[in-house]
Amino acid sequence: MEYVQERISTLHSFSTACQPAPVDRTAVVVPMTQREFESPAAIRMFTELERVSPERVIVPLRTNADSVGSFRSWLAGFDLDVELLWCSGPAVSALLANNGLDGERGKGRDLWLALGLALDSQFVAVHDADTKTYNATYVPRLVFPLAHGYTFSKGYYARIENNRLYGRLFRLFYAPIIRALSDTHDAEILQYFGAFRYALAGEFAATSELLEHVRLPRSWGLEVGTLGEVFPHAGFDRTAQVDLGSYEHEHRSVEGPTGLSDMSRSVGQTLFQTLTEHGIDPDFETLAGRYRAVAGEFVDQYAIDAAFNGFEYDRTGELEQVEQYADAIAPPISDDRLPAWADAPIDPDDVRTAAAADLADASPAVQ
Repeated sequence: MEYVQERISTLHSFSTACQPAPVDRTAVVVPMTQREFESPAAIRMFTELERVSPERVIVPLRTNADSVGSFRSWLAGFDLDVELLWCSGPAVSALLANNGLDGERGKGRDLWLALGLALDSQFVAVHDADTKTYNATYVPRLVFPLAHGYTFSKGYYARIENNRLYGRLFRLFYAPIIRALSDTHDAEILQYFGAFRYALAGEFAATSELLEHVRLPRSWGLEVGTLGEVFPHAGFDRTAQVDLGSYEHEHRSVEGPTGLSDMSRSVGQTLFQTLTEHGIDPDFETLAGRYRAVAGEFVDQYAIDAAFNGFEYDRTGELEQVEQYADAIAPPISDDRLPAWADAPIDPDDVRTAAAADLADASPAVQ
């Protein structure tokens, strides 16, 4: 039985029983886009959340105006207190633009808007909406540590489906680049980044007091950017990682505008921006080569692990991905993070008012 404790507290799922947790004081945030509308995974998630009965559910939605009404009617069919936030609405967009917060639209921007609304709750849990195996234990598991002195908890799980290893961006880019950097830099922030079993998981929970001081990247660097922001406030002592058990969700292609290759560039930019703030100046002339060497060692390890379990493993394809991810290793160009809500030029109530106006204009009232 695996029960190893690591630099951060690791909560293992040895029992099917779910211990009591303050879900009635928890806002659950579920970012969504058009592709999740009435999807089997999203239906399962909201159906399971009905069993949890959290304090409320906040859905930051990025879609066109024609779809808002359908989303609103669909979400109203669940026995949940759902607050829909149309992140693409004109009033919300104008509010941000008028206060110097305009910029790229992405998951990070949507989540940032929703977290502002969630600060009224004591605890906040964040989930992706494409989880095929979502179950009612996820929220209490993530929130449990927060009721016991921790301020941040991160979910982890094995990405194994159909006898294949997934989690490719984490396995083939994030973990090797962190190890390559750690070989030449002895820094607490790198130890923190390396302490998580699945640092790029989208599932986490935190106290609203902590989240009030977190800046978020606007796009795909969200997960690593969140860890970088959490570290100064939670550190090793008040961070936990939680086993969420079986987990399956949508897989992305390597190529394309939302593919893993593009995501690796966002993750890399956010990672290097964070390291710069912590006084780490990587040697980019040699880092890509060192990354390739470390990633090659990882591929060898995954190959034998897959063989041991009788899994399919495309070693050539994984090495090709390593080469593509190596292109993401470059000095940070700019800092696109949104400000912490404690320092923002707008108030969450401003967002709520603008969002309500957008929703009223875009969709008919739900009877």
